[in-house]
Order: sequence, then C-alpha cells, then structure tokens
Amino acid sequence: MKLTFSAASPFARKVRIAAIELGLIDKIELVPTSVAPATANDEYSKITPLKKLPVLILGDGSVILDSYVIVEYLDELAGGGKLIPASGPDRWKVKSDHSMLQGMLDSMLLCRYERMVRPKGLQWQGWSDDHWNRAWTGMARFNNKPDVLSRPLDIVQISLACVLGYADFRYPDCGWRKAYPNLDAFHKRMLERPSIKISLPPKA
Repeated sequence: MKLTFSAASPFARKVRIAAIELGLIDKIELVPTSVAPATANDEYSKITPLKKLPVLILGDGSVILDSYVIVEYLDELAGGGKLIPASGPDRWKVKSDHSMLQGMLDSMLLCRYERMVRPKGLQWQGWSDDHWNRAWTGMARFNNKPDVLSRPLDIVQISLACVLGYADFRYPDCGWRKAYPNLDAFHKRMLERPSIKISLPPKA
C-alpha cells in the first residue's frame, strides 16, 4: 500500500497515527506529495481529481479516498473495532464526533488559505472569522466532553489531537491552551504516545 502525504497535513497525520496504532505502518509506503490551491499537479489529479491528501493506493492500483475512510479500511484490515466501533450506538457517536472534527480542520485550513494564499485585496475577513469561529467553538464543545477525553484511544481522540496539533502549527498564538484547559491536559497525555509525538508537523 502507498499513502500520499505531507508532513504538514493534519488529515494525512491522522492516517499515519492510526496506521502506527494498528500495527500497519510497516506495510505502507509513504509518498510525499504537494498540493495547493491554484497550483497544477496533473499527475496527482489522475489519482484523485479532488487533489486532496491523503489517498491510499492499494496493491491492485485501486484508490481509497478521505482520511476517515482510509482509517476505516485500516481498522478493518487489523481485525475491526480497534479505533472505530463496529456497530451500535457508539459507532454513530464516534462517526458524528469525527465529522465535527473533520469540519473543524476543514475550516482551519480554509482560514489559512484565505490569509496566506488569496491575493491581498481579495481576502474576506468576515468569511475567515466565521470559519475560525467554527473551529474555536468546536474546541469548546470537546473541552466539555470528559468521556471523549478520557476513554481508550479511538479515531475521535486521534482526530482531536490532530486538530490541536494543527492549531499549534499554523495558529501558535491562538491561545487554545489557556481557553480550554481540559484539551491542554488531554493533548499532553496524547503526546506521551509515540504515534502522536513522532507525527507532529515540522516546526513552522
């Protein structure tokens, strides 16, 4: 299997963490890939017209898209029910919480594109503020979910660690630790796991 990734991508980081935790990382070849708005990458567009990271390419050449779907595939490959509940109410709670975290990361990435990529004079501050508020209020929601912060490792905890790691990486002065002490304590505990520590994005 091959995984397209960038060390800066929180979505690819999620899959790498999951692969390490599931004992599958040695079966995956990591393929560094660069994608950016308004930048052509014709070869990668042949793999996925969405031009998003990550993509898992299987041995037969078939492609699995979306970080959650890739983790779901790897979880099943490892026997199932490891990081995503196999069935029942817990499965839907986990999938719903993950969707919120995925949306938070999407909003944070869009804020970065608005600030760093969109030409000066065309930036829309209100739009950017709205997306940042989605991520920020999402953090508040998880700060008040002690069950999520303390239970055995699952895809929600992995994704939350990626949200916080991306906040540190791209928005180091946002103040999430002071605002959300429960998330701060959670993140410190998560950093004790080798999978979380070694997958941190590079220093900006």
